[in-house]
Amino acid sequence: MLRHLIAHLHQLLHTSSTTSPTSPSSSFILQSSSLHNHPRWSFLDIDDNSVDDCCGLVMAAGKSGNLRMVEPLKHPSTKKPRRDQSRGKSSGRSSMTEVMEQQIWKDFPEDLIEAVIARLPIATFFRFRSVCWRWNSLLNSPSFSQHCAQVQHANPWFYIITQERANSGAMYDPSIKKWYHPTVSALPSKLILFPVASAGGLVCFLEIGQRNFFVCNPLTQSFKELPARSVKVWSPVAVGMTANGNLTGAGYKILWVTCDGEYEVYDSMRKSWSRPGNMPVGIKLPLALNFKSQSISIDSTIYFMHSDPEGIVSYDIATGVWKQYIIPAPLHLTDHTLAECDGRIMLVGLLTKNAATCVCIWELQKMTLLWKEVDRMPNEWCLDLYGKHIKMTCLGNKGLLMLSLRSKHMNRLVTYNIASREWLKVPGCVAPRGRKRQSIACGTAFHPCLTAVA
Repeated sequence: MLRHLIAHLHQLLHTSSTTSPTSPSSSFILQSSSLHNHPRWSFLDIDDNSVDDCCGLVMAAGKSGNLRMVEPLKHPSTKKPRRDQSRGKSSGRSSMTEVMEQQIWKDFPEDLIEAVIARLPIATFFRFRSVCWRWNSLLNSPSFSQHCAQVQHANPWFYIITQERANSGAMYDPSIKKWYHPTVSALPSKLILFPVASAGGLVCFLEIGQRNFFVCNPLTQSFKELPARSVKVWSPVAVGMTANGNLTGAGYKILWVTCDGEYEVYDSMRKSWSRPGNMPVGIKLPLALNFKSQSISIDSTIYFMHSDPEGIVSYDIATGVWKQYIIPAPLHLTDHTLAECDGRIMLVGLLTKNAATCVCIWELQKMTLLWKEVDRMPNEWCLDLYGKHIKMTCLGNKGLLMLSLRSKHMNRLVTYNIASREWLKVPGCVAPRGRKRQSIACGTAFHPCLTAVA
């Protein structure tokens, strides 16, 4: 019986339907009437014109606090086959239009409901938040956080900065190829911020003056300004970020390092910066860091790219150990940056020779510490780049890469899935209300997490 109920609930949650007639528009809103009851959270508006509604039924919270299923939206009636009509007469009700019996569903286990909701698509979850106060409060539920931690999203999302303003950025969901244009009101509007790293569903922003750090969950706007650094450094810094574990409340650590070897680590659990030690003598200073290449993290180790000598420098946040690897870069390579997939260290860059240009992917061989080419952009796409002065920026480096290819008369966004070796074109980032496509300054990948707290 319980198995039947669970299967029936899954069927209801995945039944497609049109938008409710009472909705003012085709957009869904990440906010609800009970928002004021949870001052810990604030939610943003997301413009959405293409995501199908995952469930057409409406739920209401009765005065007794029990959930009551109400009849789903009815579609125009069609003539049923005789066999279906006889079934309907024998049962006395229709399986799709019946009023759900409160005596059954009021006793449905709460943990099973949370397990199902945690596996909904992100966009659909925010629709379901407006169902009742109980579902709206799931973001504050420790048990719901545990269910969310067990769900692995196939691909990361991308947070893109447009017009060099963090609070007017855009988010891209590659699973449905959809751009969202949130207004992250928590981020300072007068500062120019850049996303520099991410971990555990959170994005780390750095102010253009290299002094102030901010951490934010772009989905829920959980926001925090980090305390001032104990070491005042005015030179450019490279930033890495790791999560302390898979659980939402385990916290995170942020590392910044300069070319002179100055570095500090922020621990979200201690809420302070610390200086663990000094660079080992074996690492050549000053570090010729590649600031265009975002750092990557594998477990507790953060990797940065440097160019003199060519290679990688790494720092294990758990042990405090620095290492340097001398790895010659491929010939004729420009605009290269590190990437990561399932614990493998990858390299993506433009291979330019004479007038021919192509995007290539390499993998670091652990035994030889050499780069081995594993894939390159399709030939027909490379022909589009022929003879053009191309500049490339990698906007995300976690399993799914987003690459911005720009020239004087071209601005193209493509994604590359490292695991499946699939190249796809990304639809243009068009501003809301039909305005022209926005220019992209920079961006980063992040794994969406509903319960991550800054």
